[in-house]
Amino acid sequence: MLQPPHSSPQVAAAPAQRVPVRDRDQDAPWHTEAVCRRDEAGLFFAPSKEPTAARLSREEAAKRVCARCPVMVECREHALLQPEPYGVWGGLTAAERRVVLARRRRRDLELKKAARATNRIAAAG
Repeated sequence: MLQPPHSSPQVAAAPAQRVPVRDRDQDAPWHTEAVCRRDEAGLFFAPSKEPTAARLSREEAAKRVCARCPVMVECREHALLQPEPYGVWGGLTAAERRVVLARRRRRDLELKKAARATNRIAAAG
């Protein structure tokens, strides 16, 4: 999400479908095409003391906005590389992004272990 949160969440009424990716101007930053730049900013960040049911509803509405965004993948990668600790980015909540990052770390460790084992076998060979 690229704008500060609003005080009242709005409900997204758009269908949850992915917009086809167009040829983008390579000089323009990815976020210039982000759907969240328009008017749904309150969906992406939790107001203080938000009840659980309201949070889940708001997050699902935010994810529907993300689902139709032409730069969702770029947004998600940005949020994972930063890492963004709050809000819905690229269709993932902060908790979901933590899970993705943990899986990536485990995968990277497993790949390194496999590479070391392969190198040992090749050296002994």
